[in-house]
Amino acid sequence: MTHIVVVAKMVPDLVEELEIDAGGTRLDTTWLRQIVNESDDHAIEEAILLKENFGARVTVLAPEADGIDDVLFTASAKGADRLVRISGDFAEADNHFLARALKEAIAPLAPDLVLTGVQAHNDLDGSLGPLLAAELGMPYVGYVSGIEVNGCDSVLHKEYPGGLVGLTGVRLPAVVGIQAAESPPRYVAVSKVRQVMKETVIEDLPAGTADAPGGLPVARLFQPEASGHAEMLEGDEDEVAEKLVEIFRELGVL
Repeated sequence: MTHIVVVAKMVPDLVEELEIDAGGTRLDTTWLRQIVNESDDHAIEEAILLKENFGARVTVLAPEADGIDDVLFTASAKGADRLVRISGDFAEADNHFLARALKEAIAPLAPDLVLTGVQAHNDLDGSLGPLLAAELGMPYVGYVSGIEVNGCDSVLHKEYPGGLVGLTGVRLPAVVGIQAAESPPRYVAVSKVRQVMKETVIEDLPAGTADAPGGLPVARLFQPEASGHAEMLEGDEDEVAEKLVEIFRELGVL
């Protein structure tokens, strides 16, 4: 039976107002709300689909963070078999540091397949998937939207512009970056998650020894500043076309 490990992490909720701390190099986490990374959520869904279609065993593993227990229990309610929380201080961890810290926790699990989200909106030093693959000594394929498993081999579906789908064969074990699951992440009722909380245990594993972050250091963060606003052109088609021509002439395009 294929053993799948899914790595999930928390990211800032972009719906909330983000503020920079007094040091100017990181976000102020005092009131920062975090949610599970969207593509990591798709990776969890893809793992559950593989379990349903091919009889896989699913372990969901996540670095310690505020709210991560709810993510893990929700994954269990969806069908994950094992929940693992990696204990440690990851508040300022970049993906280079995170990959090295997770390596020693993942390697003993001997997974056949490691799924990560293809990217996160707070990735400043590259996506976690390929960095983790390098640490584990496994091949990596990213931007995947579907997986078929047949013993030690897998076929990965990659979407391309124009509705084209490419198939890539990979010998397991491997790390795969999920762009989107074959179906949207399923909804789980709160009552079911609460029931899981009573029956399921989250295992704690210490993070592996890791040296200082290996990504580029952040010298300064800045809030985006509005430099201008869009101008709406009103009128019928001829009037709008005439205004566009006038604008293009002023810009020197015509």
